[in-house]
Amino acid sequence: MLRYKSFADIAKTMGRNIPATDRPVVCIQGLGFVGAAMALAVANARDSEGLPYFNVVGVELPTSEGLSRVEALNSERFPFRNNDSKIAKGLSEAYSMGNLIATTAVDVYSLASVTIVDVNLDVSYVDGNPTLVFNGFQSAIRTLGKYMQPGSLIIIETTIPPGTCKKVVAPELETALIERGFPKDSILLAHSYERVMPGNSYFDSIVNYWRVYAGHTPEAADACKAFLSKVINVKSYPLTRLNSTTASETAKVLENSYRAVNIALIEEWSRFAEAVGIDLFEVVSAISQRPTHSNIRKPGFGVGGYCLTKDPLFAVLAARKFYRMSDLEFPFCTQAVGMNNVLPLTSLDIVQAMLGGELSGNTFLLLGVSYRPDVRDTRYSPSEVFVAHAMARGAQVICHDPLVDYWTELNMKLPSELPSSAGVDAIVLAVPHKEYIELDFQAWLDGATPVVLDANNVLSEAQRTALRVAGCKVASIGRGETYE
Repeated sequence: MLRYKSFADIAKTMGRNIPATDRPVVCIQGLGFVGAAMALAVANARDSEGLPYFNVVGVELPTSEGLSRVEALNSERFPFRNNDSKIAKGLSEAYSMGNLIATTAVDVYSLASVTIVDVNLDVSYVDGNPTLVFNGFQSAIRTLGKYMQPGSLIIIETTIPPGTCKKVVAPELETALIERGFPKDSILLAHSYERVMPGNSYFDSIVNYWRVYAGHTPEAADACKAFLSKVINVKSYPLTRLNSTTASETAKVLENSYRAVNIALIEEWSRFAEAVGIDLFEVVSAISQRPTHSNIRKPGFGVGGYCLTKDPLFAVLAARKFYRMSDLEFPFCTQAVGMNNVLPLTSLDIVQAMLGGELSGNTFLLLGVSYRPDVRDTRYSPSEVFVAHAMARGAQVICHDPLVDYWTELNMKLPSELPSSAGVDAIVLAVPHKEYIELDFQAWLDGATPVVLDANNVLSEAQRTALRVAGCKVASIGRGETYE
């Protein structure tokens, strides 16, 4: 027998007395960087009178990480440190309205009119070859099939290989529904991928941004459109409907593959610019004035985060797993991922050259360990690759990031204050956090003269000049500068 008859019942188990309403319940399955922000966005969707459209339940696994996220949301704290004021405002308003709670109880899905799936689907490597890890994702779908009611809607936001909804999700739901005695198509299934960008536009990247969607059936697509139209500012950012979930899945994978290949292309030209003595940032800025090339990438330290490091591989993996196309290759996507994965080693090689060809016995200060500016996310950060290889070559590495106090992947506690430059042989600027962009390097160095590598366009021309005047050798990724 199910424990809950209403949203208010769920809230009572957490010690919160919330008045009963007839608002539809929306569940968010997975409260990671996407799911937690999506829960806020849905909870803050308002009608013309300013009242919430939905009651929202965020659902996590009962792991230490999941329990921590649940506890945070239920205590009016966002699970992830960020610098977006709209996240804090949205959480405060949802908490005061009493229409957002979080739990690890899976039977809450029985109350859901809509469930949004934000569960990771990972790629692992076996003997150097990428392979899909479906176990956790499939388990999540089976749970929905076990509890959700006929007529409800599932929207997959997770980035998944093209064909996953049709060949994995739909069959899992059909099996579960038949076992429960319901028609196999009685739960609607749609796909609408997220474009969430943690940073100062974290919240807006959901509610004020374009969306693509598709349904497993026309009815599912219609239901998805009706739901998204209440959450997203569709007047300014109209929805785009595709003909199938496979097309929608392909759109996300191709979108991220394009970006990854673009970055890899610029990596090649960065080495050329450094060798012949030109500033590739200047070149790219000139090219990007042309509207057809406005989104050309710029040189940098490396590619990180959960998406670009794996999504381009989904095409070839889907071709082999779902469509038996073993002879169909995706060389640009595959090579781009490979090139981008080792991009941080270029920075390491440059620093080694600046130090006379030897790293052993030298101390590095790495400024920035998150995968992009103004976010706390360290998943697949290029800094992780840099640190591992620097230490393997005998260097001691001190790390700092203004948003990260504990680096989970390396089990490393980071100092809250910028470390002293005393005793540091090399400084590598890996992430253009605001704190580094505004740093008075001359005052901080206090007479120290380490070599400095700007690996991610952090320094202004004035800062680079000041560092040279102070006696530091300075180099920049993508700029043909001598080590003066």
